[in-house]
Amino acid sequence: MRLSREEKARLRDALLSEARKRTLIMGILNVTPDSFSDGGKFDEAGAALAHAEAMVAAGADILDVGGESTRPGAARVSEADELARTVSVVEALAGPGRVPVSIDTYKAGVAKAACEAGAVIVNDVSAMSDPAIVGVAAEAGAAYVLTYNRGEKDEALDAGADMLAFFERAVAASEAEGLPRAHVILDPGVGFAKTFEQNFQVLARVGDLVGLGLPVLIGVSRKSFIGKRLGIEAAADRDAASVAVGLDSLRRGAHMLRVHDVAAHRQAIELWETIENAAH
Repeated sequence: MRLSREEKARLRDALLSEARKRTLIMGILNVTPDSFSDGGKFDEAGAALAHAEAMVAAGADILDVGGESTRPGAARVSEADELARTVSVVEALAGPGRVPVSIDTYKAGVAKAACEAGAVIVNDVSAMSDPAIVGVAAEAGAAYVLTYNRGEKDEALDAGADMLAFFERAVAASEAEGLPRAHVILDPGVGFAKTFEQNFQVLARVGDLVGLGLPVLIGVSRKSFIGKRLGIEAAADRDAASVAVGLDSLRRGAHMLRVHDVAAHRQAIELWETIENAAH
């Protein structure tokens, strides 16, 4: 059963409110043949739905469905192919009483169809490369993940400072497109158009990013900067390090983590929150 706009808006507002109270985990569901970590494992509908159920059982608060790999050098996917990969999965996962579903896309057409199928978050890693996508999110009653992504690397940049200025401009631009500021989620965009060093620069400024007053989503799971720093070649072997980076971001005030290994992150978060609560 598809959600009405009012139902999606209520789910969105409840989700954004919950993010202020506890750490939320966004489980990654790549329905692609070529994603850097798990490409081809869940591109068949049955496998995708089974993996989604497993992530929810492990503690995922959100399911992020993606139909096009955003790893460097990945082939572009047509809108028709991305729609075919994602919309039926979103529709199967979404519904009253279900875990909220996010669509990971930079295409307005895919975002629109996914929201119609029940998605309540549009996760756009491209920083509005398709300007219409913000209006789609606003019209659908969805939250919008705004990512710090300049499109091209600038090695001379102080990425931490530039990120904060970028978000001030970009949030204003999204408001001009009809999306309320309160419905925006900020993502520092680790791994997108950044040098190795710049990834650490933006992570070091997460506390300042939280200071902008909007929910902050961190997506570092299994990414190549971790492998480069620690000499871990296989993406699937980076989970422990991913947990460490995620916990550091939570210490700085982040609200959500986008992850592959839901169980490991949920266990770590529960222990960390228990310790934090014991201190007060």
